[in-house]
Amino acid sequence: MVSQQQTKDSGSKKLGMVAPQDKSSKEMKSSKKMKFASSSADTEPTSQTKISDDSKTGRGMSTMPRVVKRKLQNLRPIVEYNKRGKGIGQAHSEMQSYIGVLARSRVPLVDKKWSQIPKDIKEQIWEAVDMAFVVGRGGKKSVLASAAKKWKDFKSTQTRHYILPYTNDKEKLSQPPEIYKFIEKAQWDAFVALRLSSDFESVHSQHAQIREKLEYNHRLSRKGYAGLEDQLEETMPGVEIDRSTLWKRARQDKHGNIPDPKVAEKAKLIDELQKQVSEGKVRVDGSKDVLTMALGPEHPGRLRGVGAGISPKQYFNLPKPQRVSIDDRLKESLRVLLQEETKKMEAKAREKALKMEARTKQLVEAEREHFLSQLSQLIPNFDPNILKQRISQSPINPMSDKASCSGGEVKSLHFEDDTAKDEEKKKEKRDEEKEEEKEKEDEEKHDDKVVEVGDYSNMEAPSSLKTLCRYVETTLLPEDKILQFTIDKEVFGGDRDTFILPEDITQFAGIEEIGATVLAVYMRYLHDVLKKANMCSMVGFIDPATVSANSGTIADRSRLVAARLQKTDDEQIFMMPYNSGRHWILLIVRAKKETVYFLDPLPGHRVVNEEGKNIVNSAIKMYNTHIARAGRKNVIWKTLSGTPKQPSSVECGYYVMRFMRDIIMDPSLGFENKYAKGNQEASYPQEAIDEVRNEWAEIVFQIIKQGNN
Repeated sequence: MVSQQQTKDSGSKKLGMVAPQDKSSKEMKSSKKMKFASSSADTEPTSQTKISDDSKTGRGMSTMPRVVKRKLQNLRPIVEYNKRGKGIGQAHSEMQSYIGVLARSRVPLVDKKWSQIPKDIKEQIWEAVDMAFVVGRGGKKSVLASAAKKWKDFKSTQTRHYILPYTNDKEKLSQPPEIYKFIEKAQWDAFVALRLSSDFESVHSQHAQIREKLEYNHRLSRKGYAGLEDQLEETMPGVEIDRSTLWKRARQDKHGNIPDPKVAEKAKLIDELQKQVSEGKVRVDGSKDVLTMALGPEHPGRLRGVGAGISPKQYFNLPKPQRVSIDDRLKESLRVLLQEETKKMEAKAREKALKMEARTKQLVEAEREHFLSQLSQLIPNFDPNILKQRISQSPINPMSDKASCSGGEVKSLHFEDDTAKDEEKKKEKRDEEKEEEKEKEDEEKHDDKVVEVGDYSNMEAPSSLKTLCRYVETTLLPEDKILQFTIDKEVFGGDRDTFILPEDITQFAGIEEIGATVLAVYMRYLHDVLKKANMCSMVGFIDPATVSANSGTIADRSRLVAARLQKTDDEQIFMMPYNSGRHWILLIVRAKKETVYFLDPLPGHRVVNEEGKNIVNSAIKMYNTHIARAGRKNVIWKTLSGTPKQPSSVECGYYVMRFMRDIIMDPSLGFENKYAKGNQEASYPQEAIDEVRNEWAEIVFQIIKQGNN
């Protein structure tokens, strides 16, 4: 998690800092500021290399003791990335050094490819790095790719510095190098034998010839092009730094000179071309830029002057080639598959609707009897038949804010006044009195019975939810209680009186449709998470009950959203779960940039409900008026279609809860790239949904505990 609290180291780049800090520690005196996040668990030093602060002669092998020390203090620096997704800053440099330590000490020194290394060793490296740093956008894939390169470089270093120079000195080759004592002798002997073989000599010779053909060698350190660009942006504020400038600077020495005559000649040509571009004499167009003019065309798929891993399409934002056609048989297979899935979803929805209808009849009948009983006590000689009602059709779901993606119309209750003759009334009254006496006897018998608690051992739910269901049966239902509490105004901008019904809990445990109250309670939990991480100025919430369908007019709901946006803090985003009447989606409003992101857990091509769109558009216009800004003609709406997709018709609310959780757990808030089209469209594993359900149950238990105090 990210915090906005920052240390004050003079003359350094503004990077910020979070977490408990020991200002006397060495890492706090760095000239660069690093963001920190509290570690999720107490961890032990993961390097197998002995760590010592004793002074030693020579550079020796790096063991990164400060990383291990921070892990013991539960501090995790947050790795930052530039606009192209390349790591920058001190945290990234330290992470790379630490990956090098792990690659050297954890991976055996064997003459194999990285793909042949056991998966458990790779997993250990990733876990060690993840416990020491908040990796963020790069993720596991980039960490292991870096480890693979550093392991390869380590083997190359052993070969060039400790084996090939001593081919005629067997005594020197009999033991591993002094500074790499962790290398087992058996591994070292086998590695030396392979590196002195004729097969390796042939491969080494071929690579040496390829290396000699490289004409324009750079002089970059491990910071690479990304680090160089970051450095130049500090020293040259306001100046556009293109790849030709990076290419030239990467070949200068520390005094700004270019020793290689061939490189110096190309650098001079770059200067001339840049001058002509600025004067309008030469025009650059896409990939035909200054560096291409100076050095010639690029090799397909490669790009000079930007570092590894960046393609021409990424750098120049070239359009992707359009697919000309799709095989007709593939189209037909997809169509049949879609029809089958639709039938399954409809059948499941009908079954659930029938169950809900029966439950609704019972609830309505019980409420009616209770109401008539109260009137009989208050009004002398009251005739219950006057208000007698018959249910002709019941609503599919009595909770209007609950959502099912299966559709279905909500029908109304039909009431009829009994207009029979006086004689019939008297007879019915006598029958009614007999019925009431019988019900009273049944109630008295029921009161003497012990409440039976259901067996939830086989229920597919987290243990916390099972315990909560037992609390419903043993406490809430027998005592006819509900959970009543207030969500603080910090969460939604105003105090929210909230009521959790027993049905809310049991339906949530059974993964049935959920309403705005359930979502609001979880958003209160997420606000607590943000608060602990000092991220409340980055992410805010809008109460789903005030904006969803049937919550008032569009104008009223727009004003409520606008009032919430007016409390925004610069780049703050607001998460707004929205229910159009049958389905939950998530809208993310970035008022400062007049941009709204649309996340829908249903598969297929989805579009924003027009009512929801009008509410947010009007709210942003009101916000612009509030801050005296003209604003755009049209608000920008972006559909993030790469979200995980719900497997059936009832999980939409749970998926929206998980979306919100995943977004705030990423310190960089990189949800736009994470959920871009084509990234991930599979369903969440059940463990991911259960994690949300468990957190919801824990916050409800916390509410219960606070209410009992």
